[in-house]
Amino acid sequence: MLLGCIGDDFTGSSDLGATLVKGGMRTVQYCGVPTAPADPGVEAGIVALKSRSMPVTEAVALSLQALDWLRAQGCRQILFKYCSTFDSTPEGNIGPVAEALADALGAEGVIFCPAFPATGRRIFQGHLFVGDRLLSESGMQDHPLTPMTDPDIRRWLSRQSRRGVGLIGADTVWAGAEAVRAALASETAGGRPFVVADAIRDADLVTLGEAAADLPLITGGSGIALGLPENFRQRGLISGHAARWQGEPGPVAALSGSCSRASRGQVARHIADGGAALEVAPEAILDGSVTAAEAAGWALAQPGLPLVYSSADPAAVAQAQERWGRDRVAHALEAFFAATARALVAGGVTRLITAGGETSGAVVEGLGLESLEIGPVIAPGVPAIRAGARLVLALKSGNFGAEDFFATAAAVLAAEEVPA
Repeated sequence: MLLGCIGDDFTGSSDLGATLVKGGMRTVQYCGVPTAPADPGVEAGIVALKSRSMPVTEAVALSLQALDWLRAQGCRQILFKYCSTFDSTPEGNIGPVAEALADALGAEGVIFCPAFPATGRRIFQGHLFVGDRLLSESGMQDHPLTPMTDPDIRRWLSRQSRRGVGLIGADTVWAGAEAVRAALASETAGGRPFVVADAIRDADLVTLGEAAADLPLITGGSGIALGLPENFRQRGLISGHAARWQGEPGPVAALSGSCSRASRGQVARHIADGGAALEVAPEAILDGSVTAAEAAGWALAQPGLPLVYSSADPAAVAQAQERWGRDRVAHALEAFFAATARALVAGGVTRLITAGGETSGAVVEGLGLESLEIGPVIAPGVPAIRAGARLVLALKSGNFGAEDFFATAAAVLAAEEVPA
């Protein structure tokens, strides 16, 4: 294994896998820290954790376990992958996990770049934009677990880290990889070794990847991996061939626990197009008036693509959190969707679509999945995934995908063969 990746959720990790597969690296995503060695043919391994919303000490400990396993597989470089909207509270995990990984690897200058231009995430002068809006005006300020109220990634990271935070501006990135390396060295020497890097185009991410060729640690969204496969290719270390995708026929269902604007729009489009949909309110789950068995039974009885969703307006979610407590609401929803997924698969579903990082993580854990084969891209940031002999998945971060995502995903997952 050449490149070892640690993801703080499951959807973002599969998104990263798609980027690496497209770059020609044989990539496997592991669900949690594996207990056995990797297949020797794997060139990039992604240990997907559900650590984004964990207490800091737990997230750090789990990330270091992942690091130990990846180093034991021979990895030459480590990538810490977090969300392209930098999801994390001021007391959150990105800074502490990055510090722990840097200490363990002896890394000095470390690049931070959550940019992903294909999905509208761009960094300019250290500020994160979603489309033409600052992060704090994009809807992410209403996220129920990690509200992002400050678009300045330098300031946000500084609240989480004991290390100084610097900036590599767009002008430097546009000057090329050598200029980026020099700026990283200068910021590190000036006491700012955690360096936020601007990126507004895919070409900028490729430049940052080239500049990071010899760094033991790099951090960012999945876009930061765009330039990494070429570093290994130039050294003659990767084959450049990825396995072709094989889809899966059979029953399909979708689960959505995301409250993002994109997911709410996708739910509305599905319903407007005549799709069967069952709304499950958090209160109904918490008081036991709706069970996972009932929701799965309803879905299995529907033709076409049934959707079970709890994608309420953020104000409704906040009201439920105020009544029941944030953690209790989150855990109840995750347990509900995990149990629903188990019942759906037991009932014969072979294509399962999930929306929401926490929802997807709960489903993966609930199904007891250990490793995932990364397939073609369904939408920017969302690949098709094979989870077993008769199960294929689409694990979607809340903010990704067009309005017709559910129908598109169902079609790609069913395709007998789609170019990777």
